[in-house]
Amino acid sequence: MQKVDQILVSIFQRSFKAITDEMSISLTKTTRSPILCEAKDFVTGLYDEKGQILEQKENLPILSFSLGPVCKMLIEKYADNIYPGDVIIHNDVFSLGNQNNDVAIFKPIFFEDTLIGWSAAKGHQADIGGAVQGGYNPNATEIWEEALRIPAVKIYEKGELRKDVWDLIFANIRLSMVQEDIKAQIGACSLGERRLEKVVEKYGIDSYRTHKQALFDATEKMMRAEIRTIPNGVYEGESMVYYDGKHVGSTFPIKNHITVNDEDIVFDFSKSSPQTNGFVNGTYTSSCSAITLTFLQMVDPNIPHNEGMVKPLEYIVPEGTILNASYPAATTFGNHLCPQIADSIFKALGPAIPKRVTAGWNHLLCSLFTGMHPLKDQKYVDICFLGMKGGSGALHGVDGYDHIGMIDASGGVLDQDYEMYEQQTPHRIIKHEYLPDSAGAGQWRGGLGVETEIMLGADHTKMVVFGDGDKQGAYGLFGGKGSILNKIELNYPDGQQLIPMSKDIIDDIPQGTIYHQIAGGGGGLGNPLNRPLELVIKEFENGIISKKEAEKNYGLIFYQNSSIPDIEKSKKFRNTQNRKA
Repeated sequence: MQKVDQILVSIFQRSFKAITDEMSISLTKTTRSPILCEAKDFVTGLYDEKGQILEQKENLPILSFSLGPVCKMLIEKYADNIYPGDVIIHNDVFSLGNQNNDVAIFKPIFFEDTLIGWSAAKGHQADIGGAVQGGYNPNATEIWEEALRIPAVKIYEKGELRKDVWDLIFANIRLSMVQEDIKAQIGACSLGERRLEKVVEKYGIDSYRTHKQALFDATEKMMRAEIRTIPNGVYEGESMVYYDGKHVGSTFPIKNHITVNDEDIVFDFSKSSPQTNGFVNGTYTSSCSAITLTFLQMVDPNIPHNEGMVKPLEYIVPEGTILNASYPAATTFGNHLCPQIADSIFKALGPAIPKRVTAGWNHLLCSLFTGMHPLKDQKYVDICFLGMKGGSGALHGVDGYDHIGMIDASGGVLDQDYEMYEQQTPHRIIKHEYLPDSAGAGQWRGGLGVETEIMLGADHTKMVVFGDGDKQGAYGLFGGKGSILNKIELNYPDGQQLIPMSKDIIDDIPQGTIYHQIAGGGGGLGNPLNRPLELVIKEFENGIISKKEAEKNYGLIFYQNSSIPDIEKSKKFRNTQNRKA
């Protein structure tokens, strides 16, 4: 075994990171679906010959745990039948996939006939077969109603395209664009392959093996040090999932039992609700990703994302629960159980580490539009990222982020470019702006949500709605206030109004219909009366909060019959109320 050079450990770590970043850039520039090239709903990664994470670029946080387990499964499945030039495709949720639409490409990497690693890319595809174009089917009760199921299969073997396999897969997918996006993922993996080969060629295979293990060990020590800052104990938290698409009024508790013992932490969700026979179930991988991304928000952000990062974390998510549904359950909604998982973890660990947890984030309520573009005579699929992004919860010392999106996609799902949106879909944006009073009040307020109006520009449009942010707003923490609910409504040209359910399919929507959506803000943290008065006045003057909100929650008093703040009276009132508290 070669002697470890700490500088070289850092060089390898930065090299792995640079490679996954370059793979991500490649995908952004070569994919065609707005879901990928604009929203960046994908992850790129490098893995060693055992499937252990070397590094990942998680453009979407929910994909943080989505490739490593599958890579290990592939290695076991193919064993000695892995060759240079192989390309493997996979989306199967019952063999460690996280969501049907999230299709992964894996490419083995060899150096002088020795397997040294894997490059991989997983992206959300615009269509994946099943009963409903776009892949979300709130009426589904089993996987065949949701998607084409792709267990791991080679689409290239020893560098040769297996055209029969390729044709079989894409004969079951509606949009030809998906083929082009899969080719882009293959290209990104080939780029990762070339770059890792060059690194190993430069430093040698023994040095690569020695220093990647040293990197894993160092990262594990960093994570264990973070866990040691949490007091030993058992912590419990709970949240709620609403309506499974089949049983109106149904609720499903998410319960966790977190055990911290020195430098180990166990996340046990055994007491969560049993799986449903409707649309709202998760998979083991999607749930473990949700746990991982939530915990990463509470630790040093400089910890590298490799195998050492996850080694101290233990996940208990039993099969048969709503977070790990048994075959052949419908599970497409699983990624979107992340907010409830995160809420339960924040609530559990809040008393132990109050300065490292946020108040509640806005939950998902999303629309997916499909139909024919009348000017192009082409099918299109659009997830309305514009309208669904609410605010994040506040953190001690920091307001929540405005319009960041759900916790499982924060910082990853970018807004669609307005002009590109109006080219790619037949619709026209009328309004898209921050919504005053949408954030929970607090010493540190939640992030603002948004209001969106879109005029639908084609007849026979289909809209799929999924989420449950219309049932419970983001919660406040440590005296902070909660936020408003999400809402979607359709205003038809004939004057009729339709408010869809939170899991719904609306067919045959006519041209000229106005789609109106409100995405709520995040929860506030701390007593709102402790928010600096000058900041409250500034936000009132800028229209972030209304006069009513300033008076009700922040104790701002105005001169009679005016909108001019009386600063001295406001100070006295706030001091009096704080003394009473």
